[in-house]
Amino acid sequence: MIKNTENIIQMDFSEEMKNSYRDYAMSVIIARALPDVRDGLKPVQRRILYAMRELGLDPKKPHRKSARIVGDTMGKFHPHGDSSIYEALVRMTEEYSMSIPLVDGHGNFGSIDGDGAAAMRYTEARLSEGAMTMLDHLDKGLVEFTPNFDNSEKEPAVLPAMIPNLLINGTTGIAVGMATNIPPHNPGEVIDGAIAYIDNPDISIEKLMKYIPAPDFPTGGSIINQYDMRHIYETGEGKVRLRSKVEIENGENGRKNIVITEIPYTIAGNKMKLVESLVSMMKDKVFDEIFDVRDESSKEGIRIVIEVKKDRDIDNLLNGLYKKTPMEDTYSVNLLAVKEQQPIVFNLKNVLEEFIRFQEELYTREYKHLLEKAENRLEIVNGLIRATDVIDLIIEILRGSSSVKQAKACLINGDITDIKFKTKQSEKEASELNFTERQAEAILAMPLSKLIGLEILKLHEENDSLINSIKEYKMILGDVNELYKVIKGRLREYKKAFNIPRRTHLDNVENTTGYIEEVKIEDIYVLIDRFGYTKSIDASSYSRASEENLKDFAHIIFMKNTDKLCLFTAEGNMHQVKAASVPKCKIKDKGVLIHTLCKVDKETILMYTSFEQLFESQLVFSTKSGYIKQVSGVEFETNRSMIAATKLEEGDQLVSITMLSAGEILSGDRKVILLTEKGLSLGFSLEEVSEMKKTGRGVKSIALDKNDAVAFTTIVKPADETFLYNGKELSARKVRNRKRGQKGQKAQL
Repeated sequence: MIKNTENIIQMDFSEEMKNSYRDYAMSVIIARALPDVRDGLKPVQRRILYAMRELGLDPKKPHRKSARIVGDTMGKFHPHGDSSIYEALVRMTEEYSMSIPLVDGHGNFGSIDGDGAAAMRYTEARLSEGAMTMLDHLDKGLVEFTPNFDNSEKEPAVLPAMIPNLLINGTTGIAVGMATNIPPHNPGEVIDGAIAYIDNPDISIEKLMKYIPAPDFPTGGSIINQYDMRHIYETGEGKVRLRSKVEIENGENGRKNIVITEIPYTIAGNKMKLVESLVSMMKDKVFDEIFDVRDESSKEGIRIVIEVKKDRDIDNLLNGLYKKTPMEDTYSVNLLAVKEQQPIVFNLKNVLEEFIRFQEELYTREYKHLLEKAENRLEIVNGLIRATDVIDLIIEILRGSSSVKQAKACLINGDITDIKFKTKQSEKEASELNFTERQAEAILAMPLSKLIGLEILKLHEENDSLINSIKEYKMILGDVNELYKVIKGRLREYKKAFNIPRRTHLDNVENTTGYIEEVKIEDIYVLIDRFGYTKSIDASSYSRASEENLKDFAHIIFMKNTDKLCLFTAEGNMHQVKAASVPKCKIKDKGVLIHTLCKVDKETILMYTSFEQLFESQLVFSTKSGYIKQVSGVEFETNRSMIAATKLEEGDQLVSITMLSAGEILSGDRKVILLTEKGLSLGFSLEEVSEMKKTGRGVKSIALDKNDAVAFTTIVKPADETFLYNGKELSARKVRNRKRGQKGQKAQL
């Protein structure tokens, strides 16, 4: 029993869950999954690079065990598990993932085939030259440092990236409710685009694309929808269609070879997926034209050979391979990055704008740092030059002082108290000294070798150099155009260092699905149970199925594998599903819900049929409000997945759809029976029902009382004794024949 209720805090559970989940989501978005728009790095990548710098792993230093790097990163900066850190480290070594790898790996770091990296205790790493463009200036105070997770260390909030890493290397990440997917670009093109933006901040995206026409993937291949790139760069979202690069070679025995030399970036690090897909297609006879598939890739490059049987249509086969294998794939672009703790979708110009703005800040801080350093040094050099002119006096002060503190006070303030001088003249000159504190410390630390004439000359030369440098720094800091010149100059140096020819070819391919497939026509049965689970089996499997197994299915439709399954709903729509889309299963397999094959949603399905059967039939539609009509099955021929099957008044719906075959129609003499919700019945000849288009509403079949509605409609032969209603057998004889449209009589059923 709780006696003290003062410490109990009452709160709304849903509000607490909402706040907690929001905090968690923002933590994942900002601190884990998304890159910063300035340096293009996720927090884990930034921390790995900084930890490696702290370990002194420069490109010219020996490699260090990856386990040590992971341990330092996790212990000091990123307490989220060693596996995630090592995976990020491995990715930064992959030349097939990044345009400029940031880590130089030594050992087994996996392969483009899909082989995983060795354990961290076996591999070694150090920083690459590309990483140094982001770390070289950390000691100049260009970026802010923040406390780490336990306040025991400091870490940079962002790295002073001097290249537009976000676009050059790209990134991918999944956060809570959002994801980023930024493709890599050509370093030279991106730098040219950045310079173009500096020269003209009002430049349009269309003009920027003259410098950055499209992503440039490390795996090469082709972008086949170049015309979509402008939309992607303007909105920050879109899809890039990638295709393998192939060559046609002469093979043995008159055969031709399709040789894949470059693969889509989407399967970089999983090349075997493509090879396995091709082998599977060959074994399953999906492509009868393929004779053999071989992977002849090596360190020199990718080479996947597809041997084609003699006298086969290679162009048609290629279209089929692009359609059904990862030889063609889609890369979804989403230029999402973090700016000032907020996730934002950027366009191409915005990304460059943020980079240049960041460069202005970095270079301003750098030159302020250089100016301060040069002024401090000039102060010292001036002091040393002055000191060499009165070196005898300084020596006399040092010999007459009892401590360094006493001598320093004399040099700075002319304080000659308790200092012994040889002459009054020396004492007077000493009292007039006014070196700064920094100069005094440099003089006291100056070795005697500085008194050599050559060293004194060097001091004067350094003095002149410092004066010129300070003048230059002030000019750069005082004029933004001069600052831009410096930024552009260094960007051009980086372009020389990292420029590579474009690897991804650009093209526009209008039709990529022109594969003509020879389909073997066969009989199938589509089975649908009472819950809507749907599957197809071949005729031989159906013939072997027991009656007990078949009882589980509410609908069994016989059709060809090239036909379409048609669904009619009470809401007046017809949906179509290609027979090839219905999964082939065993009789005991569950199958898939019909709702996943077409957009039926919450509609009530009244009838299933094949299109071939529908095309040769006549449909009789009956609605709740009493409208009835006949429609030819020819009316429903369409390539669309869903069409309106009939016109319905507001609030009305179909209660029945009856399909009559051509033989039944020709035989004539059919009777329509209607039952209403209030127990009235009406029977009349089918000949009284008009044939209309599918867009027609129909004609009145029965005069209904207020609040009454048609509940059931069926069509019988005059000789039929009974019909089924809700599973019950009712008498057809007791439904009196009257004219269509008359009021029904009380059903005696």
